[in-house]
Amino acid sequence: MTNVRELDPSASPLDYYGAELRRFREAAGLTLKQLGACVFCTGSLIGQIETARKVATKDFTLRVDTALDTEGALMRIWRLVMRSQLPAWFQPYADLEAKATHIHSFQLHLVHGLLQTEEYARAVLGVLEHDKLDERVAARMERHHILEREDPPLFWAIMSEAVLYQEIGGKEVMRGQLAHLLSFLDNPWVNIQILPFSAGAHTGMAGSFNILRFEDDPEIVYDEHYEPRMTANPEELRMRSLRYDHLQAAALSVEKSAELIGRVMEERYGEQHGADRSVVA
Repeated sequence: MTNVRELDPSASPLDYYGAELRRFREAAGLTLKQLGACVFCTGSLIGQIETARKVATKDFTLRVDTALDTEGALMRIWRLVMRSQLPAWFQPYADLEAKATHIHSFQLHLVHGLLQTEEYARAVLGVLEHDKLDERVAARMERHHILEREDPPLFWAIMSEAVLYQEIGGKEVMRGQLAHLLSFLDNPWVNIQILPFSAGAHTGMAGSFNILRFEDDPEIVYDEHYEPRMTANPEELRMRSLRYDHLQAAALSVEKSAELIGRVMEERYGEQHGADRSVVA
């Protein structure tokens, strides 16, 4: 008889997921092979997931939740698993980001993580390290969930024009990324502004930063320097808010920003589109 690995569900979100998947499967009276046939994968894969040797995908989790009639229990755990795949230093910020009612971001070099396509994120995250790249990309994509909620935060993103020209992942990836930015044009909860090169010296030259606002808790400033840090210091918050106000005033309007994004997408990355913005969005 095959020796079944015993899991400690409290060891990690990944172990908890595996233990719950096994519990639901056994309660349904299914073998690994039988469940695999139901969700179009091998029993071996399910065994690896149950023993926390492999991270489940979102699609797998949705199919298993349906097959085992768990009422979304595994998907709720999967979100915890994805959070655990984020770098340890970033997890406290991600927790606060998910609770924020307002997110104000300035990005000097890259598209903000909440607005990245999967291909763009893979190119960014895979620059130096390929270990567990699929899991790290999936974790970044799962952060987008907060923009899809019934009560999403108001997200105001200002990006330097340089972000549009920094070719991440190649021309095709950049075409897809800029088209994704344009897809938010009619979303009242997501506002994207481009700070043009013509703005010259500006108050964001020291680097990228985010300001998080909450319903009841103090505001937070998150610096995205080489060693990221968060602070709730009132004086620093006041100064960052002032810097952000100046950036917002110097940036192009949401509509003019969309025009610039579309123009760069066409001229630099070869995307062809007509006058109707819905074509590029």
